[in-house]
Amino acid sequence: MQDPAQTGRPDGRDVELIRRLDRLYAAVVSDCLDEIGIRNNAMDTRIRPIAADQRLAGYASTVTPVQVDRAPEDPADYYAGELQAVNGLQPGDVMVTAQCDGAYWGELLATAAVKRGAVGIVCDAYTRDTRALIAMPFPTFVAGISPQDSLGRVDVAAVGESVECGGVTVKTGDLVIADLDGVVVIPEEVAAQVIERAERKVSREDEMRRSLRSGMPVTTAFDRYGVL
Repeated sequence: MQDPAQTGRPDGRDVELIRRLDRLYAAVVSDCLDEIGIRNNAMDTRIRPIAADQRLAGYASTVTPVQVDRAPEDPADYYAGELQAVNGLQPGDVMVTAQCDGAYWGELLATAAVKRGAVGIVCDAYTRDTRALIAMPFPTFVAGISPQDSLGRVDVAAVGESVECGGVTVKTGDLVIADLDGVVVIPEEVAAQVIERAERKVSREDEMRRSLRSGMPVTTAFDRYGVL
């Protein structure tokens, strides 16, 4: 994925946190959220990557898509909300959308998002242009796939407001990590603490793995390292 530390952010958020988070994985971050009492920040299992090797880490940039049933009469309104949402992305952002039963995303929007420095999308809605998205690559975690255009079917009600995505409340500025295991959201106010905990746990896991490979019984290893 693109290294956000090379691009900078106008809002001043710490790009080093993204770089550290990108070295981790969703399961260990979820474990560390559990440790501090945040036990419901893993998204529903319906939110899946469109390719098994896709992963992402970045700051949430939230969007609220809504279903509509109308064809815009003025071409100036075509895709206006989606374009606004993409234009608001900053380097290291992950677009995160509220739930919507429609195809919100596609390859041309992803191309524009990459140019803005975004590192992926977590979308509780559908995408299309799947092969092109995989080939880009642009990490795309969605609830489903549909060939239908968003024009006249999906609009954007808000950008930057809190959303419910995959059963988790997400605010702009929260951190998101996603891989084949799923999507995990770290509230911005505890991000540094959780990432530090996760880094320590990964170190212990590495030590335990080496001990297990050398023949240490798993019970002995668990007593020594306290991770599993």
